[in-house]
Amino acid sequence: MADQQTPKETTSNDEIDLGQFFKMIGKGFNSLFNGFLHIFMYLKRNLLIFIVLAVAGVILGFGLSQIVSKKFRTEVIVKPNLESKSYLYDIVNEIRANIKVNDTSFFSRIGIKVSSLKGYDITIDQPQALDKNNTDDNLDYLEILEKFQENALVTDIIRTEILSKSPLDHRITFSYKDSKNGHQFAKKVMQYINSNKYYIELVKIKQQNALERIRQDESLLAQMDELITRYSNKMAAKERQFEDQKIILDNEKQLDIARLFELKNNLIRDIERKKIELVEQKEAISIIYFGEPQGVYKSFFGNILVLTPLILLAIFLLIDLIKYLNKKAEEIQE
Repeated sequence: MADQQTPKETTSNDEIDLGQFFKMIGKGFNSLFNGFLHIFMYLKRNLLIFIVLAVAGVILGFGLSQIVSKKFRTEVIVKPNLESKSYLYDIVNEIRANIKVNDTSFFSRIGIKVSSLKGYDITIDQPQALDKNNTDDNLDYLEILEKFQENALVTDIIRTEILSKSPLDHRITFSYKDSKNGHQFAKKVMQYINSNKYYIELVKIKQQNALERIRQDESLLAQMDELITRYSNKMAAKERQFEDQKIILDNEKQLDIARLFELKNNLIRDIERKKIELVEQKEAISIIYFGEPQGVYKSFFGNILVLTPLILLAIFLLIDLIKYLNKKAEEIQE
């Protein structure tokens, strides 16, 4: 008899446990609903206050936005030449330090007349570093190309690869409040940066050397063209016999025509590089792009029209929370 009653008692206990479980779930939903209801009642009770604070915040924010002056900036992308990267960063830091201490006499000496340097600033960005994950692969690739460095074509490929992987450009950012005078300020500062006497003389010598190199290369090219023309004429007239792509001109040493064409191509490439160098290295710091004045835009929460109402609402909620906690504390003490 006892064995037969055991299953019924177990079933009854399971039903009781399930009933309690569902009651707990019901109480949880009721608590959650009551919580939402209290929040809704609180918002409804203080709706007028929230509207007044929001409107007041917008009005106050608009007033402050009229008082606070807007800022502008000019971005200049530059490329240091003649190993002048350290000089570029040092002189930018020097100019920035003089701005911070409001040294108007320094800027007057370099042709910039300002009564105050408040609101002006200058910064320079570091070049973007190579991706560390690809560094080893790039080095392996260049090592393979180095084995073929005798080939002029491969030499040009190596040069292109190194330049494409090397961050050469830098960005100088000028910040100011006056869009007209600030832009002129940026131009004068860039002129001052390129006024270093040492680099002016170095650039001058570099330009002279490049022009002389081009003149010599063009002279050699003319001589080679004359040799090639004479060779072509002799071939057409069949006045001389040749063997293994070599000929003899007027009892001179044997001339390797294939080698002559290779030298000619190398000279042409050298002239092309020197002409590009004459354009790129006119100054110690080449200016690639000189931007126009642009407004400095703030993020959504940085906008004073949005931020001011939120601050007022947060202050009201904080005061209300402190009052509520103080009231509960007094009830516990009683």
